[in-house]
Amino acid sequence: MKLQRITKGSLVETAIESLRLAIEQGHWAIGDRLPVEADLSESLGVSRNTVREAVRVLVHVGMLETRQGDGTYVRATKDAGETLRRIGRSELRDKLEVRIMLETEAAKLAAKRRDATDMEKMTRALDNRAKAGDNIADRIHHDQSFHAALIAASHNPALIELYDYFAHAVAMTIEQTELDADLPEPSQEEHELLLAAIRRQDDAKAEALAKALLQPSVNALGSRPV
Repeated sequence: MKLQRITKGSLVETAIESLRLAIEQGHWAIGDRLPVEADLSESLGVSRNTVREAVRVLVHVGMLETRQGDGTYVRATKDAGETLRRIGRSELRDKLEVRIMLETEAAKLAAKRRDATDMEKMTRALDNRAKAGDNIADRIHHDQSFHAALIAASHNPALIELYDYFAHAVAMTIEQTELDADLPEPSQEEHELLLAAIRRQDDAKAEALAKALLQPSVNALGSRPV
């Protein structure tokens, strides 16, 4: 693959994008060493300083790794920040489907593993959600707090990290379902029933109720004309 020469725009940003695209498309695999700075500079049509800054940024985001005296190697084929931006641009239905997958599994695990502190946090968040009433901003905030506490109650570090990574998109789905009158917003009672199932340690019921919170919105979006 021949790297696309840079002709306009911010040189560093364009160099970053060119190198990122080359890595994502498999021009270099994980573990491969990148060409030396001079060769990259010639391929991209920019100065070595520009290449150096672009590489520094991709090292910072975890795509590249610089080994002292040995060169620069591909560490990952995805830029976490760019992945988040792409998730943010995805359709609401797609975000909701991912939320369902994460939150139903979390609810099942939380029912098995929750402790007194978890129950206190989830209960407090739901109580505050109820008190928010028609204050949408407060209700959204406490809704997010409840779901974050539910995820934490799973006591699965990998799931917690993954959900945290997806947190911005989660916030967007909560806001959109609250503000879109055509979408069925999960009620306080439905949240309370989910919490009650977790309190009883009924993992099957908790899993089903967690899915039931968002599935109506997914169904409504699926029936909308394109």
